[in-house]
Order: sequence, then C-alpha cells, then structure tokens
Amino acid sequence: MQFKPAFIFGLIVFLIATPTAFRYLQFTITSGENETKQLKITSYNCMLFDLYNWRKNHETRPKIMNGLFDINTDIICLQEFYTSEEKGDFNNADSIKLLLKTPYYHKEYTTTLRKYDHWGIATFSKYPIIKKGKIVFNTTANNICIYSDIVVGKDTLRVYNVHLQSVSFSKKDNQFLDDVISQNTNAADEMSNSKNILRRLKNAFLKRTMQVDMIVLHMKLCPYKIVLCGDFNETAASYSYQQLSKKLNDAFVEKGLGFGRTYAGKWPKFRIDYILHDKRLNVSKFKRSDETYTDHYPITAYFSNINW
Repeated sequence: MQFKPAFIFGLIVFLIATPTAFRYLQFTITSGENETKQLKITSYNCMLFDLYNWRKNHETRPKIMNGLFDINTDIICLQEFYTSEEKGDFNNADSIKLLLKTPYYHKEYTTTLRKYDHWGIATFSKYPIIKKGKIVFNTTANNICIYSDIVVGKDTLRVYNVHLQSVSFSKKDNQFLDDVISQNTNAADEMSNSKNILRRLKNAFLKRTMQVDMIVLHMKLCPYKIVLCGDFNETAASYSYQQLSKKLNDAFVEKGLGFGRTYAGKWPKFRIDYILHDKRLNVSKFKRSDETYTDHYPITAYFSNINW
C-alpha cells in the first residue's frame, strides 16, 4: 500500500503472469442457447475403460459408458482406447457406436495382441467421416495423433485427436511428491528422488516437443476449420500448449468455469486435457463432467455457429 519495493516487484510479477493465470481459472457465464442447434464435441482419456482393474472393471466400465451416454455428444475423441474382438470380452468400439449412435468412426491402434486385443486412440461421430489419417510419432509409447475430416451440415471440420507423451510418474514418485508437501522427507531422499523426477520430466518434455512440432506442421497444411482435442499431458503454461494454441482458441478460456482440472489422479492437479478450435468457430458453452471412473474427466465444447 505504501509502494515499497517488495510490493512493486510483486505487482509487476502478478501483472506479467495474469494472461497465463487465466488459462487456469475462469469465471465465464454461459449463454442459454438451444443445445439442439449446437455441435457437441467431447474429449476424454478413458484409461482403457478401466481394463486393468481386474476385480471391478465389470462394474466401472458400465458406469463409464453411462457417463458418456449422459453427455450425449455428437463427436467424441477417446485417448487410451481399448477394444477387443474376442467373444465375451470388452468390445468397446461396438458399445460406443450403439450407445452414442455414432456410426462413423476412426480408430488407430498402437498395440495389438493375440490379433484381436487392440490399444490405441479413436474418434466416433454422428456425422460422416470423409477422410482419415494419422501422425505417427515413432516412439515406443502408445502416443499418436489421428485426424478425421467430418462433414457437419454444410461445413467440413478436421478433428485432431491427440495423446502426447506422458511423464509416467510411478507410485514411488507420487508418494515422494506427497511427502515433500507434508515436509516428511530427509535431505538424502529429496536429492535422489528429485533427480529421478527431473529426469522423467526432461525426457517427457523433449518427446512432447517433437510430437507437437509434427502436429503444428501438419495443421498448417489443413484446408478446413480445425478442432484439436486430446490429452496433452501438459499444463497451460507449457511449450506444447503455447505452440498448439497459437492459431487456435481454447474452449475453456472462452467459456470455462473455475479451475477446470481435468486430471483426477494425484499429479498434476491441473488442466491437461484440451479442446482447441478454429477462430471462425464460436463456443457457447464448455463443460467438464462432474464424475469420472478413470484418472481423467471428460470435457465437452458446444459450437453454435455451424453452417447447418
């Protein structure tokens, strides 16, 4: 209040950080437009529909499906997608098509075992997909980007569905981060564990940088309006977000509410899933689902100026 040096310094830092801060926190009031005249696009890391929760996946999978049914979206981009063609197993592809009434789909697999168990990424649509393609990252991890040209009314949208490199924190890493916050560590443990975490972060940052550069180059050649959905595994202050959002708007920043946290696990406790879109598209509403049975929350953007 007396304009002391500490106050002035703090004020300057606050003002510099404000644009980035609003990528994390929004207070938007959405309009009450008729949702039936809008296009709904959802992005969701479905965590293989809880496949590896062996004791309870027969319970959680229907809950995940019911949650998607309640959203009743027009186009859904699913990361960490799993489906099986084995009789009696989880044929999630057929389930999604029937449940959401999305007869058009684009699936790409990064791993296939026993010829009929598939891991990868998928986009399902109520509207015709006239072209499909993929951007292969040449990595051993299950990360990939696909794009689908979808005819909606008189418009054609290119919907990118991406899953960028994860940091892959182990249980030990998560426990260490909890211990640091609760100040329950010693100097030797802090040094050793900190180096391990920094090494993981560095490797993931470098891989994501290459993946993002490939996507940005591909988008420059796109003739259609773009909607980019996916799990970036990055916060809104990252290189990945900055590059991918350079010529696109962020649906959350336009119409989000609150902190918009999309990761339900321990770290990071921020928004790492995004729906970015062409500046010519208008978002009237953005919603994060309140419940999830995976480690991510579904997010949905409502587009109101589609040329029907």
